[in-house]
Amino acid sequence: MTEIRTPRLLLRRWHDDDLVPMADINADPRAMRWVDDGAVRDLDHTAEAIERWEEEWDEEGFGLFAVELLASGELGGFTGLYVPEFLPEVGPAVAISWRLGSQFWGQGYASEAAQATLEFALQDRGLDRVISISRAGDTASENVIRKLGMVLERETTHPVYGFPLRVHAIDLTEYQA
Repeated sequence: MTEIRTPRLLLRRWHDDDLVPMADINADPRAMRWVDDGAVRDLDHTAEAIERWEEEWDEEGFGLFAVELLASGELGGFTGLYVPEFLPEVGPAVAISWRLGSQFWGQGYASEAAQATLEFALQDRGLDRVISISRAGDTASENVIRKLGMVLERETTHPVYGFPLRVHAIDLTEYQA
């Protein structure tokens, strides 16, 4: 079982008792504002998503980690790696992503989890390059992306929803652990 410990977080595979707290995050309009069309998701959708994330772990050797706060044991959300099939123009690629509950924003958890995930991708999984895809205007995600050392590679449009996207990238030669 793959786990990563940071000073404040445990990045781990998903447990059954993660479903309700992750569904609560997905039901929060603030947490979902920059995701797809911004619609909130229910318990059933969250259960299906977690199942897909776990399948990706089994198929790809990477996926989205559950982010657990070490101090409290609470589920903070997720961070991890995925194949961005919705945006074929960037392929083949592996992207880093994160979503935390709004009560955990502004405390550096997203940057801490994303940095550990990027290190996992480049050093443990041997990827040569990792991208991040964000919606234009999502300044909180742009701040995390900048802290990761990623640089803007292209601007494009979401193929389904039509809003502007920004694709950032970093490769192994640019990465400094």
